[in-house]
Amino acid sequence: MRLLYLLADLFIDTFGITHPTEKARTQAAWFIGGLMAVMIAGLAVVGGVGLSILSHR
Repeated sequence: MRLLYLLADLFIDTFGITHPTEKARTQAAWFIGGLMAVMIAGLAVVGGVGLSILSHR
């Protein structure tokens, strides 16, 4: 969870957003973590489909 808090804090500091309350910080961390999970899952699907297509040639 510390990694997600670090990423949320980096995002907030990078874009100059006012630091949120602890509850909003936790929500931001979970949101960023969810986006990262969706991105990794999407890359895995695209990679799997690509490997599948290449292996059937």
